[in-house]
Amino acid sequence: MPSLPNPIRLLVAAVGLLLVRFGVLDRERARRTTDLAWPRIVTGIARMSKNAVDVAMVGIALGGAAIGGVGLAGPYWGLAFSVGGGIAAGTIALVSQRFGGDSLDGVGQAVRSSAAVVVLLTLPLVVVFWTFAPDLVGLLSSEAPVVAYGADYLRVVSLGVPFAALNLIGSRVFIGVDDAWTPMVLRAGGALSNIAINAVLIFGFDLGVVGAALGTVLSNALVTAVFAGTLANGRLPGVGEFPVQVDPFGTYLDRDVVGQLVSIGLPVIGRNGVWTVAEFPMLAIAGLFGPGVLPAFVIARRIWGIMNTPGWGFGLAASSLVGQELGRGDEDSAESYAREIIRFAVAVYVLSGAIVFVLADPVVLAFVDDPTAPSVPVATDLVRVACLAIVFQGISGGAAGPLDASGDTRWPFASQFVGMFCCSIPVAYLGATTSLGIAGLYLAFVAETAIPAALNYYRMRSNVWKRVSRGYRPGATPADD
Repeated sequence: MPSLPNPIRLLVAAVGLLLVRFGVLDRERARRTTDLAWPRIVTGIARMSKNAVDVAMVGIALGGAAIGGVGLAGPYWGLAFSVGGGIAAGTIALVSQRFGGDSLDGVGQAVRSSAAVVVLLTLPLVVVFWTFAPDLVGLLSSEAPVVAYGADYLRVVSLGVPFAALNLIGSRVFIGVDDAWTPMVLRAGGALSNIAINAVLIFGFDLGVVGAALGTVLSNALVTAVFAGTLANGRLPGVGEFPVQVDPFGTYLDRDVVGQLVSIGLPVIGRNGVWTVAEFPMLAIAGLFGPGVLPAFVIARRIWGIMNTPGWGFGLAASSLVGQELGRGDEDSAESYAREIIRFAVAVYVLSGAIVFVLADPVVLAFVDDPTAPSVPVATDLVRVACLAIVFQGISGGAAGPLDASGDTRWPFASQFVGMFCCSIPVAYLGATTSLGIAGLYLAFVAETAIPAALNYYRMRSNVWKRVSRGYRPGATPADD
């Protein structure tokens, strides 16, 4: 794996070494976790920054109505990541366990079946979004300009849904075989190209929200093509050989593998869907608070997405490293990785949250052209609350990684559902309709992470996930959970 003086890598490594010095991390496990986590964090920052730049560009070009429209279309686009991420959880569980157990033929079958399933699941979304874009966005707002911008964006961006889902499959394959560098290069490069394309289409060709959507489609299609070529050839020019090569002409719909992917993936689709579906009522509730709150909420959620990227890295590192140890039959080592990665993740979240807390004012101002806009102080306060709430995400995501690796994915789905629909959304609604006021929106940020953190950590400590994993290892018989 290439070694570059990347500031994210240096920061994560420094936190890991500090924890090693205090005796809470093993040095070798800290090194392996860092090697897998930091490229995924960079990828996440690039992707979430791309989303934030989309909002900033259309806001500067077209104003607050465009920000609101793109924000309302966002949850529909997010369904691609709910579906793709769910099947990709099955992909990384199967690939990492087969790679750990030296079953390379099984890796290829898992990849092909994952690609087939995710395409079959996302194509209907393209049809629905293209056909009913105005009606779907109109469910969330009655403001005509906001709906018009959102519908234009959603119709075009829907064409990129299958590509976005396939890219998740591709990245999990690489991470599952201990290569987080290649997906970072491809997906971060795609995000940067997206920003460049957007700038040309939005400002050069005056295409507005349509330009932002086209940039997303084109960049995702490009990354998908490179992923496919790399997996088929077993190498990427300029990067090197890949640990496995996937025959593109083999069987795609293997019944047993598809069954395992669905068994692992459906609860993760549900868990991801909780985040996505919850955005619909949350956006509608934000609109009830009065002028300026909806764009402030959209801005805060974009910044939240960037702050949440350490969890992507540590969650996937846990899925890969824990999965490989389970594939070897070493459950004690798997548990050690699980516990230490949670500690590592929380420490990084505390540091990154503190940095954003201090810089909240200039970060928010990057999204608006009028510093006196009513959305600015609201967005700043929301970002600072998010900096406190995000620490719990280190526990939640870190604990969910081992559960995903083992195939025990129903529990994280349930914990996320309880946190969002039983706590976060009701509290936000109380804020909009009672004297609780904007404090309800602040408390909603905390509830959506604190509740899943407690529940996922409890499940990880129970060790039930070890027994569940025995039903997904090569040659194993299913186990009940």
